[in-house]
Amino acid sequence: MNQPIIGFHQDEHGDWIADLACGHIQHVRHHPPWIVRPWVTTPEGRHERLGTLLPCRLCNDHTASSQSTESPLR
Repeated sequence: MNQPIIGFHQDEHGDWIADLACGHIQHVRHHPPWIVRPWVTTPEGRHERLGTLLPCRLCNDHTASSQSTESPLR
């Protein structure tokens, strides 16, 4: 499920984390050549990405697990 970015903060290693509207978080690292996100390295770049949708793995996992455990209607 895609969620908008509502803010950013850094973890204990200095890597940037996106705060998502659903309350979950997601790392948004810039580690070329594997992960290229130069925008995360500047305040302006992070500000421009506010509102950008990111897939929330935890929301996806929760949605998938709740759908598989629901009993069918009788």
